[in-house]
Amino acid sequence: MSPTPPPALDLTGKVAVVTGSGRGLGLAYATALAAAGASVVVNDLDAEVAEKAAAGIVAAGGRAVAEAVAVGTAEAADRLVDRAVSAFGRLDVLVANAGILRDRVLWKMTDEDFDAVVSTHLRGTFTCARAAAVRMREQGEGGRLILVGSPAGQRGNFGQTNYAAAKAGIAAMARTWSMELARAGITVNAVIPVAATAMTETVPAFAPYVEAMRRGEPLPDALRKGEGFGTAEDCAALVSFLASDAAAGVTGQCVGIGGDRLALWSHPEEIATAYADGGWSPAAVAAAWHTSVGRAPQTVGIPAPRLPEA
Repeated sequence: MSPTPPPALDLTGKVAVVTGSGRGLGLAYATALAAAGASVVVNDLDAEVAEKAAAGIVAAGGRAVAEAVAVGTAEAADRLVDRAVSAFGRLDVLVANAGILRDRVLWKMTDEDFDAVVSTHLRGTFTCARAAAVRMREQGEGGRLILVGSPAGQRGNFGQTNYAAAKAGIAAMARTWSMELARAGITVNAVIPVAATAMTETVPAFAPYVEAMRRGEPLPDALRKGEGFGTAEDCAALVSFLASDAAAGVTGQCVGIGGDRLALWSHPEEIATAYADGGWSPAAVAAAWHTSVGRAPQTVGIPAPRLPEA
């Protein structure tokens, strides 16, 4: 494992559940938490994948157990919390990371496509956070809920009605729960990661760089700084920080990380206003729109990468 972290960042004695942590970003989060001293419950739908991930953490000197279950139901959430308590005696940190994709444009998206993604991302985050909050409040010593969002949830993304809606909901839940759980000393934040994973490597602009990275070649600054795009491990430091005592005063925030870039996302707010004595008619809105609130409309979608040729 890594050298002993500074006291405020030392997670020794803390217990974390990381959903969807058999591979990719989730595995990076679980590994980093264990390296900082936390005991970790590794979760994946595939039991073999979960066991392998937990074994890797243990082999590196950490403490971890596996719990294979698909998140989404209250029963699955209870199993994860119970596993943490039975294996390590308590629960201090939940990282709600598990997710799937079922990308299709609106007119081709089925009910099943929509429900599967919303169940895993949104309902899974809700049920796991609820179970964790109940346990943390019973313990009476505070805690950390770290929810995983996405740029798609902040800005929308073509072909991702289900995913973008779920991730936007996660950001809203982070803000809501930060208020509801403040008196219990439980912080709630959303991480907005950008990294080379199975979900992003299909983006054509990134594909040659991801392939080069697999050959051991470093990513250029145009990606690491310009696009805030790097490895899954690059995103894990933020999760370890948010889980620590150093982040005790950080709550209700959406924080982006990727490559060499760390960023704070804004919360939605009114940016232009206009007034009409006695209220607005459709004609008055039409007359005022282009010269007042609609003069500079907001953009949508994740900006296209600006990259040099690989």
